[in-house]
Amino acid sequence: MPDRLPGGDAMPAVPTLLTFAAASVVLVVIPGPSVLFVVSRAIAHGRGTAVLSVLGNATGAFVLVLAAAFGVGALVAAFAPLFTVIKLAGAAYLVHLGVRTIRHRKELAASLGAAPTGPGSRAFWDGLVVGVTNPKTLVFFVAALPQFADPALGTVPVQLVVLGLVFLVVAVVSDTAYGLLAGTVREWFLRRPRRMEVTGTVSGTLMIGLGAQFALSGGRA
Repeated sequence: MPDRLPGGDAMPAVPTLLTFAAASVVLVVIPGPSVLFVVSRAIAHGRGTAVLSVLGNATGAFVLVLAAAFGVGALVAAFAPLFTVIKLAGAAYLVHLGVRTIRHRKELAASLGAAPTGPGSRAFWDGLVVGVTNPKTLVFFVAALPQFADPALGTVPVQLVVLGLVFLVVAVVSDTAYGLLAGTVREWFLRRPRRMEVTGTVSGTLMIGLGAQFALSGGRA
């Protein structure tokens, strides 16, 4: 196997990509905030909403990859006031989603007889906002990605973007699997609407808890 990918010196070496992919699998498979967010959305609204939430979250995370690759992420992480604003914005949005889920838990129960369509494009937007304001994702990209880049191979930002895309592919596959599984478990609640009300409360409380975690922390997606 060649040490470099075809297409120029700016690409990371193949062993580096494989090592980073393996590290990404370990980090992503263990449930973190992104997984819990997707699971809570899947249980509340169904598999379609879960998948859209995953795609939105990955899009937001890709913005952070670009920020890390071109140095903006490091500046944001180093400038405490701006980092705090982003962190609190993400926390507030998660709390908003949680409160909204709890308030509409009876509507969730009433909709059990219909297909779990979810809020459509709004689910993608919600996931994007959560992804782009996730302080743990930003810190991970700023701290971890540069360690796998080799200036001797060429343009470092290109290497960081490629590595970030590897991480996001792994994350999308893993998070989607969790979301689909949670959406399947949702079928159990079709038998009793009361269970869905309780689940709406639990899902909303989970998102509020994630908001608190966003606000108080600064680790892994």
